[in-house]
Amino acid sequence: MLGVHASVECAVGSRRDSVSSSANGTGSAIKLQRVPHPCRVFCDMVGIFSRPFEGSGQPKSKRPSGYQAPPAPDSRLRRLLSNVFLLAIVLAGSTATARTEPTVEELKARVSAANVGDKAKICLEIAEKQLNAANKQYTADDIEKAQTSLTDVVAFSELARDYSLQSHKHQKRTEIAIRSMTRKLNDLLHVVGREEQGPLKEAIKHLERVRDDLLAAMFPKGAK
Repeated sequence: MLGVHASVECAVGSRRDSVSSSANGTGSAIKLQRVPHPCRVFCDMVGIFSRPFEGSGQPKSKRPSGYQAPPAPDSRLRRLLSNVFLLAIVLAGSTATARTEPTVEELKARVSAANVGDKAKICLEIAEKQLNAANKQYTADDIEKAQTSLTDVVAFSELARDYSLQSHKHQKRTEIAIRSMTRKLNDLLHVVGREEQGPLKEAIKHLERVRDDLLAAMFPKGAK
């Protein structure tokens, strides 16, 4: 046991001498490696210390709080295509509406098959359409077609009155429409030449008579 103890003391002493001699520069230098802490090794493995923390001294953006980045080119393209698609839908809907609107000839064909109350509305619609056509034809100096349309205005206004009085329906609506058409004819009378005023004046007289008949039916004399 004494021999083992002596050898241990000799080894410790030689270790101390070598360390002191390296510190004094007299012996061979011994490189001591610093072993990292196990926690540090684990954090480096999972990448904790490799990711910067928010607010850890990183420079903040100088953009204002309300700043919005401009949309990407593909986003602007999608928005443009979406607007074009919506516009196409609106135009298609308006075209479909225009196509479904009946013509004068189609309305004339419906009169015979309709009931009495609906006949008044259809005839009134025909008269209004033909008045618009006559207005355009007089403006285009197409006098012959304008007078033909004007004949339909008078004829179907009288039919609208007759069917309205017969069914006791749409009398007020018919009276208002006849009054509006009479006003339009008076306006047109001041636009056309003197030689074209005769048919217009005659048409105005007929419409005024139609309106008087409707007012007499709605407000009979002596009624309380």
